[in-house]
Amino acid sequence: QVQLVESGGGLVQAGGSLRLSCAASGRTFSRYTMGWFRQAPGKEREFVATISWSGRTTYYADSVKGRFTISRDNAKNTVYLQMNSLKPEDTAVYYCAGTSSTWATRDINDYAYWGQGTQVTVSS
Repeated sequence: QVQLVESGGGLVQAGGSLRLSCAASGRTFSRYTMGWFRQAPGKEREFVATISWSGRTTYYADSVKGRFTISRDNAKNTVYLQMNSLKPEDTAVYYCAGTSSTWATRDINDYAYWGQGTQVTVSS
């Protein structure tokens, strides 16, 4: 079992930056592929970024590629999402998720563990 708690959300102006953190409990965190997803009002939850257990493999949604960076520190049981050049369309609740899948995966259905989410609001 893995429990996930996100932090770092908030209100920022367009062009600004935020860094989200996701703290995980459980000794097996280092074996889990981790991902970030987001859900805007009235829309389905969508993939943002994923990182393999080793940190060697990352994938990004096209909409955030070049602006967002996912990373992890297995010694601290934490995964991060650095978000730069934020746009109003990035406004959403951001969720951290974990899967025992060996490979980094964009598929939301692969993720069994979810945090409660943290709100990110980007003003124009």
